[in-house]
Amino acid sequence: MTPSPRLLLTIDYESWFAPSRRYDFLPPETRYQLDGERSRHALDPILEIFDDSKVTFYLVGEMVGWFPELPEKISKAGHEVGFHCHIHRRLNDAKEIEKDLIASSDWIQQYNARGYRAPMINTVEEVYPLLARHNFTYSSSQYAPAGVTVDKGGVWEIPVSTLPLLSTPTRFTAPRHMNLKLVTGGEFPYGSSFTSGLFRRTVYKIIERDLKAGKSPVIFLHPYEIVTPKGYPQNFIVDMIHHPLLFPFTFNKSKFLKDLLKNFPASTMQDYVNEL
Repeated sequence: MTPSPRLLLTIDYESWFAPSRRYDFLPPETRYQLDGERSRHALDPILEIFDDSKVTFYLVGEMVGWFPELPEKISKAGHEVGFHCHIHRRLNDAKEIEKDLIASSDWIQQYNARGYRAPMINTVEEVYPLLARHNFTYSSSQYAPAGVTVDKGGVWEIPVSTLPLLSTPTRFTAPRHMNLKLVTGGEFPYGSSFTSGLFRRTVYKIIERDLKAGKSPVIFLHPYEIVTPKGYPQNFIVDMIHHPLLFPFTFNKSKFLKDLLKNFPASTMQDYVNEL
């Protein structure tokens, strides 16, 4: 069955410093202090923007420990609660991925989280048997053209959307992340908030075109791109100096989000998967 076309708008709910790798292995209490409760304060304004539209929030597990009200509020508002790792860092080893899943297992079970998104949209094929064992029904941890769905042994992979500018790929094996190989291979990763930060109008037009073609684009944004945290992006300047490609993540995309919600039908990822 082919689901009806809709915008699969997702929020990777992570702290403002998550795009930079230099915070990955700090003590948890240091990351909590860096967050400064900005993530907690951002949620209510974000939920107000969504109003009656229902979307998917992928939560970082340690943040649920900091602010247990995050999944509670998201769930009560009718949105899907998904899992975006326990600690936001690169996870390319199956043993480390399983430890990460176990670390958040209590709240995953409590909120019936059945969707997984790997940090940085970058994972390995070994993740799918692990997700099946932990009762996940789908992952969104690769990049691929809109409309692609791949059955990975009982776990659906619903990739973040790209626009194939050359030939359309036929193999979708992890890792399939946003890198030079992907772009030079002819795919425009318009589902990334990096891309919408630089090419907002272009991304909007691609979404419109793919929806008219009967496809369901998958895109993601972050909370700090919707509600600008206090002291941001000033607190992120050092990171941007060393890694200028982080700059688009500091743009406020709330107007872009409102335009998407106003003009396109949206649904949760799980509702889409239920129609497959």
